[in-house]
Amino acid sequence: MPNALRSPARPAAAGARRPSEPYLRQLMTEAMQGQARSYNALLRAITPLLMSFYGRRLHQGEAEIEDLIQDTLMAIHMRRESYDGARPFTPWLFAIARHKLVDHFRRRRVSSNIDDLSEILRVEGFDEAIEARLDVETLLGSLPEKQAGAIRHTRLKGLSTAEAAMTMGIGESDVKVSVHRGLKRLAGVLEASAA
Repeated sequence: MPNALRSPARPAAAGARRPSEPYLRQLMTEAMQGQARSYNALLRAITPLLMSFYGRRLHQGEAEIEDLIQDTLMAIHMRRESYDGARPFTPWLFAIARHKLVDHFRRRRVSSNIDDLSEILRVEGFDEAIEARLDVETLLGSLPEKQAGAIRHTRLKGLSTAEAAMTMGIGESDVKVSVHRGLKRLAGVLEASAA
């Protein structure tokens, strides 16, 4: 087990800045490429986030919160290959944390209202991930509906080409062509807006 996973979870110092989404995404991407220093930095950066997340939702002792943090860090380690570097990191992180919290409540037979992911992101201060989602929807709104739908189903919802084709009532090759053309068109829009 990596040493970073064994270190006790400590809350961030008062006034400490929350790590940004791009910074966390960069650390995760580098960690997935085998950079141990980035992996350790990532674990140090997310530990206070998890402490805050669990601290807001649990009113038990600090030891129980630290156990949940350790479980979450282990889950992140075990599932790190499932992270898609093209997507924001914090929704992936808090989805894992939320599942660990649900498991925790199940084991103790506790009933509690668990926030949905968008509420978790808002409460934890990651509104930019929500804003990014709105920006994506705005961009998709500039595409023909078939292209936007194909991108939504395959890239945002994670459906396979076959599942997207069945959902949309079109052929698989039509989904592939629509995704390709839509992404190409979006790249052009983004390049034009950056110039």
